Amino acid sequence: MAQTATQTDKDRFLWVYEDEHQRTMRVLNNYPPDKPDYKPAPNLKTARELAWVFAMERRLGVKLFHDEFAKGMTPSTPQAPPEKWADLLAAVESAHKEFGDLIRKTSDEDLVKTIRFFVGPKTMGDIRRIDVGWFLIQDEVHHRGQFSIYLRAAGGKVPSIYGPSGDEPWM
Repeated sequence: MAQTATQTDKDRFLWVYEDEHQRTMRVLNNYPPDKPDYKPAPNLKTARELAWVFAMERRLGVKLFHDEFAKGMTPSTPQAPPEKWADLLAAVESAHKEFGDLIRKTSDEDLVKTIRFFVGPKTMGDIRRIDVGWFLIQDEVHHRGQFSIYLRAAGGKVPSIYGPSGDEPWM
């Protein structure tokens, strides 16, 4: 969908949300599925654990959207990622759809209502629901950059993300 001047904040958010997700899935789909336990250094996550962040953050987004921090949500042990790469990718797609559908069905008025979320180290504050969504997109871009390093080091081909890559030149 092309962006236009008459789009709402929600329309613009959903356009970027879907666009960034497609970029992320190109990276994840290029990862060698037989190397899920690869990690570039002993103190880093495995590829499976890092890729799982994409699903977990969308699930966190749903909880944040429902203001679960204000309702006493406490940190818990994250769910373990699926063993099979295909199952992990399916879970990322499912979590992406769930959060996107939540945004789609929410009125513009409800998207600007505030919830409690971190606004600094160990500091909670009020933030608009739509801004939590933007935070999640920015964090997705950050983790995708990390994951592209794993992809290259594991022998996968890095696709074009915002422009040509060494593996996918444009000319």
